[in-house]
Amino acid sequence: MTDRSHRTVAVLGPIPRDHVTTHRGEVFDSYGCVTYTTAALAALLGPDDRVVPVVHVRREDQQVIEDLLGELGNVDLSLVRSHADRGDVIDLTYLDQNRREELQAGFMPPITAEDVAPVIGADAFVCVPITDYEVPVATLAHLRQHGTGTILLDGHGPTVSVAPGGRRTRRLWIDRDQWLPHVDILKMNLEEAGRSWFPSPGGDPAAVGAPLPRAELPRFAEHCIDRGVRAVCVTLDEDGCALYERGPDGAVREHLVPRIEVPDVVDTTGCGDSFAAGLAYGHLQFADFVAAARYGNAMGAQRASGPGLDVYLDLERTARQVRSAYGPAVVR
Repeated sequence: MTDRSHRTVAVLGPIPRDHVTTHRGEVFDSYGCVTYTTAALAALLGPDDRVVPVVHVRREDQQVIEDLLGELGNVDLSLVRSHADRGDVIDLTYLDQNRREELQAGFMPPITAEDVAPVIGADAFVCVPITDYEVPVATLAHLRQHGTGTILLDGHGPTVSVAPGGRRTRRLWIDRDQWLPHVDILKMNLEEAGRSWFPSPGGDPAAVGAPLPRAELPRFAEHCIDRGVRAVCVTLDEDGCALYERGPDGAVREHLVPRIEVPDVVDTTGCGDSFAAGLAYGHLQFADFVAAARYGNAMGAQRASGPGLDVYLDLERTARQVRSAYGPAVVR
């Protein structure tokens, strides 16, 4: 276990103003994405640590966002910026617990090397873009060249684009291999993995962009790890997640990490962003990818249990939740 004092984690991505209609017909407005990742990390990290969201927002949203995150105590708001007066605005309508329709009406400027300069010495960079332009590959390359912190990328961003009319649409991650050398931990779901792995020439065109069959996950993960990624984590909904890393013998190993049960699923908005927070924290704390995946599952489960930011448990209670689900050994 590593020393918990004075660590800095930067969170890169948008804080969209979301208008949410749940699968139960409930309607509410919230601020999402980086908000969830930041709150989950703030709950796990200590009072001497810093969580630094790096984000562009609209001027009309800045004070509300600062009030919301300022209550968390160990969050540094200096890089929540509104000088461009542009931020994401999204309408989310859930068809069931996991499927939703999305329309985007506002767009933040991309996060650049200049934006991350004040946190280039961070211990970890958690990149949770929701659209392909928000955290460019050039920014990851800059973090890799000039920083030393672990870089976690959520594959949601590179596999989603916006069509005319604001319709958020699936996108093939054709330039994937330009990104992989700048990523330590790649996190995504089966649908995003399918938009990142393509059949050989002459394959079935209908398979392009379809959810990746689980039997194909090891090949996809090995491809990513061969190009510089240290671990690939693919969430599997009710089945938890699959974690891939290279073992001491050089072979890529698969670990299936079961989910943590949620007795009453209230709202799944932000579960992926919360999972990314737990994944980053678990690796930072234990230097172990399986432990990281367990903490990812824990924070995703906590997020699904209610609509607000008060659903996240502190480290002591989250550690108890992890031990209850997986046994007394925190790491392998």
